[in-house]
Amino acid sequence: MAELKVYSTIGVRSAAEGLLAQFEETSGHKLAITLSITWGTAPMLVKRIEGGETADVLILSRAGIDTLLQQGKIAPGSDVTLASSGVGIAIKAGAPKPDISTPEALKRTLLNAKSIAYSEPSAGGASGVYFAKLLERMGIADAMKPKTKYPPPGGFSASLLITGEAELAVQQKPELMHVAGAEIVGLLPGDLNVVTEFAAGIAADSRRAEAGKALIKMLRSAEAAAVFRSKGLDPH
Repeated sequence: MAELKVYSTIGVRSAAEGLLAQFEETSGHKLAITLSITWGTAPMLVKRIEGGETADVLILSRAGIDTLLQQGKIAPGSDVTLASSGVGIAIKAGAPKPDISTPEALKRTLLNAKSIAYSEPSAGGASGVYFAKLLERMGIADAMKPKTKYPPPGGFSASLLITGEAELAVQQKPELMHVAGAEIVGLLPGDLNVVTEFAAGIAADSRRAEAGKALIKMLRSAEAAAVFRSKGLDPH
């Protein structure tokens, strides 16, 4: 049985994990393939491809896909936008919900929090890079440093809510929803929010292009759109 290698951002993992398993199960007898899936932040996976690693299908941020397209590492015309999501804040389920309804309320809530978790900016995750810059823009970066916790690279910040290491977690909404026991408070308010698009493409050197196209087609189906929506993503 042939192996189809998929590199996917954790930004869509909550939805993609089940969809990929379903694809493997239903298409295996037709295409005789098995999936090998590697999860990580989009920048981590882009670096691995730039470093010489190979995959057949890449599911990354739109920025990551565009970077690899420019380098000729993705087959021209194979890329499609799948879904998008905003950045949210979560608490441990059952904890009091803080006020994040306005930029001023968000600032007060962050300053009052005992601890906060978000992706380490150096790992390159879109939400972590953006949120670190946002704290600077709000003038509270120094105040937040002593109470900031980072999940492992490619990990979920809401997991630190469950262990009690953090009171608030910030990440893409679907990444927060992926962690059982976390509860979404809401998206960052107003123009403080940022939307990330997620896209897929076939690697230029893939020897399983037809199977890859079948996978991407499934990820754009009405059934997949319903799954994306249920996991906090807006399908395109």
